Amino acid sequence: MLNLLRKIIKTGCVTEPYDGGSVPPRFRGEVSWAESQCQGCQRCQSACPTGAIGFSDGKLTIDHLACIFCGQCVAACEHNAIVHTGEYQLAEMKNRLSGKIKSVLKRSLHIRHVDAGSCNACDWEMTALNNPIYDLQQYGIDFVPSPRHADMLMITGVVTRNLSQALTMTYEATPAPKLVMAVGACAASGKVYGNSYAICGAVDTIVPVDIYVPGCPPRPAALIYGLLLALDRLEEARKV
Repeated sequence: MLNLLRKIIKTGCVTEPYDGGSVPPRFRGEVSWAESQCQGCQRCQSACPTGAIGFSDGKLTIDHLACIFCGQCVAACEHNAIVHTGEYQLAEMKNRLSGKIKSVLKRSLHIRHVDAGSCNACDWEMTALNNPIYDLQQYGIDFVPSPRHADMLMITGVVTRNLSQALTMTYEATPAPKLVMAVGACAASGKVYGNSYAICGAVDTIVPVDIYVPGCPPRPAALIYGLLLALDRLEEARKV
């Protein structure tokens, strides 16, 4: 017992802060570009497998919801106009939540995960939220087994036709007020698999989405950032 206590005291707290700390040197985060270096050759657009890169009025545009951080655009650019940054806090709110919803859900949020047709990469990152490193419960947030007990649906994967009805039924079974988070590039954009008879597209083609967390897959810290952003608790978390 004494050895165990010594071990615990020596190890200290291993839970990471909400921002996940520093990222590895090889980490591929948000794609950024320098307008002054871009020659408009559009090779990056041709190299992008999801159509996340486009050109409008001669200027490059990046759809971060569709980006899978593959690095093909960076490799294709001979002028070093495109680079990967270490930024992963890319969650986007579609609409600002009302004060009533925030007051109800801010301190205690229960989540039901829905796999609408994912490859399971996002699911594994979501599972890591429950380990001692990320410790999602410290924020008063936890997963529940039934949509009837949930305040939020975290949906992974592009929506397949075989699961579209199940997704709709799950959404309808979740009591109001409720939130919906689209997790990963597949759920957020629906562009990863292109046009197929087997898929319906992004989550927002089936149910309304409140917050998007892009990535392929998004790291656990990015998911926590999205959750705290939705609950308006980022400033509070920064003080911890």
